[in-house]
Amino acid sequence: MRLPPPRLLLLSMLYLVQGMPYGFQTTALPVFLRTREVPLMAIGFVGALALPWALKALWAPLVDRYGSARLGRRRSWILPMQLGLAASAVVAAFAASRESLSLLLGMVLLMNLFAATQDIAVDGFAVDTLRPTELGLGNTAQVVGYKLGMMVAGGGIMAWTGNRIGWPGMLLAMAALSLAAFAVMLFVREPPPRDTSPTEPSSQLSWAEVFGRLKQALLLPGTVWLLLFIGTYKLGESMSDVLYKPFLVDSGIPPERILLWVSTWGTLASLLGSAAGGLLAARLPLLGAVGLTAALRVVPLVGRWLLATTGVTDSAVIGITLAEEFFGGALTVAMFAFMMSRVDRRIGATHYTLLASLEVWGKAPAGPLAAWLADPKYGLGLGYARVFLLGTVLSVAFLALLLPMRRQRRAETSAQAAT
Repeated sequence: MRLPPPRLLLLSMLYLVQGMPYGFQTTALPVFLRTREVPLMAIGFVGALALPWALKALWAPLVDRYGSARLGRRRSWILPMQLGLAASAVVAAFAASRESLSLLLGMVLLMNLFAATQDIAVDGFAVDTLRPTELGLGNTAQVVGYKLGMMVAGGGIMAWTGNRIGWPGMLLAMAALSLAAFAVMLFVREPPPRDTSPTEPSSQLSWAEVFGRLKQALLLPGTVWLLLFIGTYKLGESMSDVLYKPFLVDSGIPPERILLWVSTWGTLASLLGSAAGGLLAARLPLLGAVGLTAALRVVPLVGRWLLATTGVTDSAVIGITLAEEFFGGALTVAMFAFMMSRVDRRIGATHYTLLASLEVWGKAPAGPLAAWLADPKYGLGLGYARVFLLGTVLSVAFLALLLPMRRQRRAETSAQAAT
């Protein structure tokens, strides 16, 4: 059964807004800093600005516990977060115009805080309303929206305008898009959760119910394997990603070309990959879809290592970038659909946010570790090629976790059949 188009568009719009701060941080900001001769070690630690995404599970129970009945349980959190995101983007534009790096970094951290908190509420909305058969399509809509936001804020606006508006103009455009989404949400009526009736006052959970259900979910058999599976699936890829843009800068490729290839063309390839991942998640067992896309993801990671060892050409960079973004997008949708299938819907915002935060924590060491290993002045000086190779090896090693996950899935299926 397909989702109504308006609900798909709504999810995509909300995730577009949430993707903008992270897209700016991961794609545009490293280029901005490297062109101002900021050391690789410092750029590696820029990943700490995503800390709200890693810590959001700490305040996710507040989103499940509290909410305005008049505005809607999820909408009462989404609206103020959109206003906060717009305001912090305006201040960031001012900081960029004055080249005040400390203020700019602070505002990126604040933008991530607002976006991560909105993400809790939007994830809860998705868990409330998506049926099990809709997880692939619903997560495709979410990931496509998020990737579009990353493309827009990761340099897409600058590439489309020929760099005429500059860095401050791009940040002001992000603020305008946040306000546009706020205006749309003012006229959206939030439906009741799928598993409750419209008249049932079930949106208000007690603290005992929230934490009791979460404890029960974490004590299920196989939870340790599940958490390890989610926490490591992007580690190797992230180590490669954090160095890829600085590697292209140091290889002599102009920043505007990097933003065009990686942020614009690469994100379009990621969108196509996300759609392919959604189709796989709808037609294959979710764990099988994760395994297939994770295996294909290794191919372009090998390509990055070859770039660093044999030399850079425009065609090779474009081909490897598009392949990595395509397979990475497919893997993300498959994994997110798998994660959502494991969630207790009554505490959807808290439980899914915990799993999503674990995914962020799994990637968190990648930036500082990769930069320390590669940096010739402040680290071990292994260089780009060896770190790209290490990221590839870790991505291959992740595939071994499919074995215990499949055993656990078969055990759960047998238990359900017995009852």
